[in-house]
Amino acid sequence: MAALPIDTAKYTGIICAVPPAPRVANRETGQLRVDRDTGKTVYQVGLCLMAGASADVVSVSVAGEPAGVQLGMPVTVRDLVATPWENEGRHGIAFRAAEIRPLSAPATPVAKGASQ
Repeated sequence: MAALPIDTAKYTGIICAVPPAPRVANRETGQLRVDRDTGKTVYQVGLCLMAGASADVVSVSVAGEPAGVQLGMPVTVRDLVATPWENEGRHGIAFRAAEIRPLSAPATPVAKGASQ
């Protein structure tokens, strides 16, 4: 299914509601999920997305450990997308980001020639 981009600039705040934790691919063996493109461990972070008087907590996957992100900390999210999914009668929306970092942290430099 198509990944739907989310404009995070529309939110009045984004806060870490659940600290980063590695995603487990196989619960029996404890094997961690690895990103196919980068080979980095995939982490799950619970984010509280606030807009006006409403707030939602979503679990967001990101390749690599989000350095410095802690519970209750305001964060910034780069390239957040939502992907609808369905599997054996179950369905939902998976959220993924290119980067999650503390709001006060400097931006990660983008490689020359890379798209944003």
